[in-house]
Amino acid sequence: MEEIVVKEKQGKKLYDYQKNDLDEIFRKINEHPDNYNFLYQLPTGGGKTVIFSEIAKRYIQETEKKALVLTHRIELCKQTSNMLCEFGVNNKIINSKVKELSDQADFTCFVAMVETLNNRLNDGLDISDVGLVIIDEAHYNSFRKLFKHFEKCIILGVTATPLSSNIKLPMYENYDELIVGNSINSLIESGFLSKATTYSFDVSLRSLRIGINGDYTVRSSEQLYGNYSMLEKLLYAYEQKSKGKKTLIFNNGINTSKLVHETFHNAGYDVKHLDNTNSDNERREIIQWFKHTPNAILTSVGILTTGFDEPTVDTIILNRATKSLTLYHQMIGRGSRVLPNKNEFTVIDMGNNAARFGLWSTPIDWYAIFKSPDFYLQNIVDDEEIERQFRYLMPEELKENFKNSTDLDFDIKSDYKNVIKNGLRPKAAIDNSINHHAKICIENAEEQADSLALVDLLKDDIEYKVKQYTYCICKSTPSYIKWLREEYTRKLRYAVRQAY
Repeated sequence: MEEIVVKEKQGKKLYDYQKNDLDEIFRKINEHPDNYNFLYQLPTGGGKTVIFSEIAKRYIQETEKKALVLTHRIELCKQTSNMLCEFGVNNKIINSKVKELSDQADFTCFVAMVETLNNRLNDGLDISDVGLVIIDEAHYNSFRKLFKHFEKCIILGVTATPLSSNIKLPMYENYDELIVGNSINSLIESGFLSKATTYSFDVSLRSLRIGINGDYTVRSSEQLYGNYSMLEKLLYAYEQKSKGKKTLIFNNGINTSKLVHETFHNAGYDVKHLDNTNSDNERREIIQWFKHTPNAILTSVGILTTGFDEPTVDTIILNRATKSLTLYHQMIGRGSRVLPNKNEFTVIDMGNNAARFGLWSTPIDWYAIFKSPDFYLQNIVDDEEIERQFRYLMPEELKENFKNSTDLDFDIKSDYKNVIKNGLRPKAAIDNSINHHAKICIENAEEQADSLALVDLLKDDIEYKVKQYTYCICKSTPSYIKWLREEYTRKLRYAVRQAY
């Protein structure tokens, strides 16, 4: 890797809300001229890189000291360096080729990856006159190891979500204060971000396991999202809500993403897969293809959550569940950029994420999260509670198969209450539901074979009613649900046969 030196360019204007935040940040800097750590929050798409580039420029001009910008990925180093150029900040990237800084007097700013800089500093590299350290994506904990080298500096962390990626290392331990910028809603209303319309497709996540990092494991996610029924559900969701739109799909596993690619390719769609095993050239080619193909579908794993900016994205599909509020915002934020002909975008949620965190634009008390992250994390709605709130709605195209029936809805929870109230066995509610399903299958078919075929179409409705019943009787183990679902289907098919 060659040394990278970036010379000055000119041009880049700030919006009023960015100027207001800039003034607030410099007020804090003037109050605490050194040895002070503070955090700045602004939503993805709000222009954090633009703001901290202007901060670096103004700080250098006013103090005649130097600035250092830290990132966690090489792509972000290059993007940050280019943005600093736009603000006229003469900077140098400290990469693996840089062993010493004999030319550091020629630069007022340095950009580095955290691991690379940590290695160089431990090897004795000296960076003189740095007064301001800016940390991009500050919620990552890898930056903490560098703080000891800059104890007399101002450290400004920048993030969309001031919630540590490691619950054992809260951000308030390293930052003295939080400055909160404009909310997502205010940026939407002002025309700086696109408005998201979210469609949630309920998914049972009981098979998922939590790893040591606090999020769902790749292995359990691959098993759930890589099965045939989930792939079919994903394809159905796309065709119902986003067909023909430029779509970015996020997965939790390379195998899943490849299966998604195969599923969409076999269905005749223009789709490509991207993960961290692709070479730099392959990645550039795929991203260029995605940029210039109107109805492109790009299925990916992880690497496009930060440092990727493609405003023409119309739809974000979360084909995964996450316990990370940060990741949730990063993924959706990829679709939030505005264009002259784009002020809205679509989110398709296949992981109950909106039920867990709220909609992307839901107001969040970032001060409370910064001060008491444990309280916030402990009060996130768990998966079982989310599932209890599911309500199955028969798709319109499925209803067409039952158009001879006047009432397709049967509320098993209400029926259960009536059964108990009348002193009957709880199982009577299941029998009543089976009778209702048998009735609509018989009403909409003349022959037994056609009626039994309609039973197969009720698979999702049966699954829903069985789960609602098990919640009522407080017996919702996976093995019992599986047995009851099979028993329900067997009795339903028997009831249909008896009618003929």
